[in-house]
Amino acid sequence: MHLGHLLVAQAAREEAGLERVYFIPAAQSPFKPDRVPAPAAERLRLLRLALAGNTHSEIDAQELGRGGVSYTIDTVRDYARRFPGAQLHLLIGADHARTLGEWREAGELARLAEFLAIPRPGEPSAVFPAPFRGRTLKGFPLAVSASQIRARVKAGLPVEHLVPPAVAEAIRNYRLYL
Repeated sequence: MHLGHLLVAQAAREEAGLERVYFIPAAQSPFKPDRVPAPAAERLRLLRLALAGNTHSEIDAQELGRGGVSYTIDTVRDYARRFPGAQLHLLIGADHARTLGEWREAGELARLAEFLAIPRPGEPSAVFPAPFRGRTLKGFPLAVSASQIRARVKAGLPVEHLVPPAVAEAIRNYRLYL
């Protein structure tokens, strides 16, 4: 969880008028089958630290609880059931918009949710393939990624200005990403 994630959530709330933003850590990305994520308990700890005091965001660990590969459609179906009549939005990186047709049960996903995309600095706006609905947010351009942060930690470089202070301290104390 880095400052870019927090800024994306803030941009979505402000630009799309969202009441609440749910952070949903994946158990295993279907698009990164060879990558083993950090342990779920550690990711949840960092997420709780990053969101402490934030009254407009919540953590939803359902994908971690399900285990295995996390498919967005399963989570969106759950939200559609829990919040009938609500307009559901999914935040994605603008570079992922072009791949939406490849996502599991893409047609139903397109019907159930509108997509909000954030471009990385210097990248173009999102292009949403039919039948997906979405728009590109302005956000707060910040060229930082989780892989960069992990690499910096592994190299012994500071991450204090890239993650919330409590997250940087937890990474140090629990010797994560070494």
